[in-house]
Amino acid sequence: MQGLKFVADVGGTNIRLAMVENGRISLIKKYLCKDFESIDDAIIHFQNEVTDQAFVAGCIAIACPVNDDIVTMTNHTWAFSISALKAHLSLAHLFVINDFTAVAHSLPTLNHKQVVQIGEGHALEHGNIAVFGPGTGLGVEHLTYTDGGWHTLDGEGGHVDFAPTEEDDLIIWQYLYKKFGRASAEEVLSGRGIVNIYRAFCEHEGDSPKLSEPSEVTSAGLDNTDKHARKAITQFCQIMGSFAGNLAVNLRTTGGVFIGGGIATRLQDFFVKSRFREKFEAKGDMAHYVKNMPTYMINEPDHGLLGALAFLTQQTQRLQNDE
Repeated sequence: MQGLKFVADVGGTNIRLAMVENGRISLIKKYLCKDFESIDDAIIHFQNEVTDQAFVAGCIAIACPVNDDIVTMTNHTWAFSISALKAHLSLAHLFVINDFTAVAHSLPTLNHKQVVQIGEGHALEHGNIAVFGPGTGLGVEHLTYTDGGWHTLDGEGGHVDFAPTEEDDLIIWQYLYKKFGRASAEEVLSGRGIVNIYRAFCEHEGDSPKLSEPSEVTSAGLDNTDKHARKAITQFCQIMGSFAGNLAVNLRTTGGVFIGGGIATRLQDFFVKSRFREKFEAKGDMAHYVKNMPTYMINEPDHGLLGALAFLTQQTQRLQNDE
């Protein structure tokens, strides 16, 4: 397909846009969503800033469900019709996907400089891939290769049950069960999750919590200025290992399990030295099954845009093949 294309990565606070040139992203711009009344305005502003030509196609990765023509953001006021946006921008093709779908599509394109491998293992070409990211919630996505290229297997993996594997996990599980009547993975592996872990340990030892924000818990844990915060980030990394191992067993992730999200990035040095990989492989009789599957932390800030590009490239190629 000839003509200029764009990709966008839209969160609750920022929208990042880039042009596609020679199969690569370029001229990346970041804007505050609140500075624009609509997503149309943001894209048109970007277009006017970087080129005097019209876009012919684009792909938008956005942090909310994308199930039909109407897209309504969860953590921002923007809402739009995909067909109306396509018409307003005079595009031949417009694809709108969930942001974690974009993250998944970026993974096969990343090189060794864009990820940090945790432990041993070797990825098989076209092997199944899983990715999860503790952030505001817990995003989970799966990727499998077919004759038509890479395809995501959508679901709500962040809402599965939290499975304790040791006594400290039981302390967390009991706290969550008493508070919510159920302990889900998202209530452990997320921003509020790391606070839940911290409060569970405080309550268990009869201490009043002094910290209330995820950033406070991670900072105090990394600085080792609060024993409960230190224990919280330690357990957080271990639980991530167990959860990653469950994804590996479920999907036979010979292409690897990837970890993204702001919290994991903030903990990177601590995380690399943690028991994450040990807990990943601690699957009893199935330890041999996951032992050679690699685990990675994503170390590429533009992976959302790269994933939108990968999806756009695959879809436009499919359309050309159908002509």
